[in-house]
Amino acid sequence: MMNNKTRNIITFSLLAVSLILIGLGVKTGEYEAVLNKAINVCMECIGIG
Repeated sequence: MMNNKTRNIITFSLLAVSLILIGLGVKTGEYEAVLNKAINVCMECIGIG
């Protein structure tokens, strides 16, 4: 079992890495590609597109 200190370090590290990667994705404009793909998948599932 992990103690609370180890668990907190792992949690903080994963959160920090996640925020850094999200920031890089927003900075490079990748969110637009993800949004467009999500819209296309939704339209195909509904049957409109």
